[in-house]
Amino acid sequence: MEKYELIITEKPQAAMKIAYALADIAPVKRSVSGVPYYEVLHDDKPIVVACAVGHIYGLGQTKKSSSYPIFDIEWKPSYEEKGAASAYTKKYASVISSLAKKASSFTLACDYDVEGEVIGWNVLRFICKQKDAHRMKFSTLTKEDIVEAYEKAMPTIDWGLAYAGETRHYLDYYYGINLSRALMTAMKKASAFKILSIGRVQGPALEIIVAKEKMIKGFVSKKYWNVSLLVSNSHDIEVKYAKDIWDKKEADEFKKLKGKTGVADTETKKVNILPPTPFDLTTLQMEAYKFFGINPSQLLQIAQNLYLAGLISYPRTSSQKLPPSIAYDKIIKKLSKRFPKLTVLAKRDKPIEGHKSDPAHPSIYPTGEKAEKLMKQEQDVYELIVKRFLACFGEDAIIEEKKITVKVSEYEFTTRGSQILKKGWLDIYDAKLVEKDIPTVEGEIVVMDVKVDEKETQPPKRYTQASLVAELTKRNLGTKGTRAMIVDTLFRREYVSDKSIKATALGMSIAESLEKYCPEILDEKLTREFEKEMDSIQTSKKGAEEEKKILAKAQKSLKETCEKFRKNELAIGKELVKGRTEFFKEEKERNTIMPCPVCKQGQLVIKRNKMGRQFLACDKYPECKTTFSLPPYGLIKKSDKMCECGWPGLMAIQKARKPWFFCANPECPTRQKKEAVKTEEE
Repeated sequence: MEKYELIITEKPQAAMKIAYALADIAPVKRSVSGVPYYEVLHDDKPIVVACAVGHIYGLGQTKKSSSYPIFDIEWKPSYEEKGAASAYTKKYASVISSLAKKASSFTLACDYDVEGEVIGWNVLRFICKQKDAHRMKFSTLTKEDIVEAYEKAMPTIDWGLAYAGETRHYLDYYYGINLSRALMTAMKKASAFKILSIGRVQGPALEIIVAKEKMIKGFVSKKYWNVSLLVSNSHDIEVKYAKDIWDKKEADEFKKLKGKTGVADTETKKVNILPPTPFDLTTLQMEAYKFFGINPSQLLQIAQNLYLAGLISYPRTSSQKLPPSIAYDKIIKKLSKRFPKLTVLAKRDKPIEGHKSDPAHPSIYPTGEKAEKLMKQEQDVYELIVKRFLACFGEDAIIEEKKITVKVSEYEFTTRGSQILKKGWLDIYDAKLVEKDIPTVEGEIVVMDVKVDEKETQPPKRYTQASLVAELTKRNLGTKGTRAMIVDTLFRREYVSDKSIKATALGMSIAESLEKYCPEILDEKLTREFEKEMDSIQTSKKGAEEEKKILAKAQKSLKETCEKFRKNELAIGKELVKGRTEFFKEEKERNTIMPCPVCKQGQLVIKRNKMGRQFLACDKYPECKTTFSLPPYGLIKKSDKMCECGWPGLMAIQKARKPWFFCANPECPTRQKKEAVKTEEE
């Protein structure tokens, strides 16, 4: 092929989609060392579509050093910096380099966000040796959007996004490498070792969880009383006193109302309930967790798969807008073939929208393309997105609300009910609206009975992974794409545990020691300021200058923090070691399954061998050498379920899948049957 335009995509699947969308005739697929690229003719113009594989370049130190703080860093090939874990990226870089030598022009077609821009920019400057390129901007991988993005390509890359993305990488590296190194140095000084990490978003995120944990642990329950009356005329109805009562004697005074008369009044009104707003990423993560138990990082991967398959728009968006430019009429028409009963209910000319917008992408919506061969969770998420999109075009739901007010002596009691008169969009999207039918009660009533119920105040609820991501979003900590990763890191580092997120002893000790000696590491104020400054770079015409200013500010702040940290290394280290010891005790309790059925003296505990495989073993080893094998897949944890055979239940947790429950008894017929099925699925 003679001189051609080289289009660079972020992932192999995107390269294939773009090649087939632009090709006048079927593209020619080539492959070098397993790396695909495509030769295309578009309007008789030769094009080659090649792919990166995510980040081919990453930041690394210019000189090897284990001290802190360090700021001498540069972009390096991932296969050099990360070794075997990223060795596969070398062949992608090699193929792009070879193709670039014969290219006459260049176009970036990576995901249109800060990460995609950095990936493309690094490929362009370090591999292709180019200063600039055209830039395709699209939100879906449908043929129509790709062709339009190519024909209306921007003349340059988006320098605002590029510098904002690079600044974020530098900041994350500065804070991550230096603060993590400081933590591990402190523990080493106290003669212990454990891999630890902390960063400019991870620190505030941990503090949010620890603060909630302290509130729960310090919570003192208080008694209070609810008073309700059973009243009667033509109907019997229970009504409740509006206030909680904190004095038992005051509550008991209400018992004197029994047998008295009063007056009832019923107020009825119709209320229109608007459809929900379109999905942004955070809302989709919340709803996927609520309906299917899919955690935020799992959801992000599933949504990315659906996007690359051309089934939904780009998922990393904060927008709640559906602009007419996406041609939603055509989308609804396409969806009608698969969802005829739902699309017929999408009667609005224009969709309901939310307040939030995103300059790069609209809200998450289905493209209308045919969905084939989806896994169960992919199908669930896809249909959730379809229903939410169609619900935005649904008619208002109409609810009849009733409020009964009963006045007895000087007291006022109420109850409320609701009835759906018209479901509207509720026939499309399940909002789990609970109806409560109550009669109309008017005129004189008699108090038949008085109920005084003793209650106790409850501690605040712990975060789930989804609600924690929502909290980080609310506080503007991290980005759309990184918040779920931050939560994953907290679990991976063993700072937090459980479905209702609980800070471990290790997580508590890190937060408490930093709060005592270097509270700025946990303070979200500086992180939020950086987020605002990086957002401003995206629209700035002086991105390089702004980047230098922000990085200089970060270096100054980190130098001061590290100096303070170093003065207290030993004290911090001792507290971390204490937290680690408490954590190990917690882990043993968490991993203790049951008394050993052989020696009757020890406990069966989940352990790991040198290869990382988990198994059950008696903790009286070497006196008792009883062991039981466990399934090789997933992280094995104790569950609160018991098997019918009498042994406790366990669960295997795998990424992007629901927990799988099985019996701890290797001889249990139920377990053997389930493992056979599981092996077939694998």
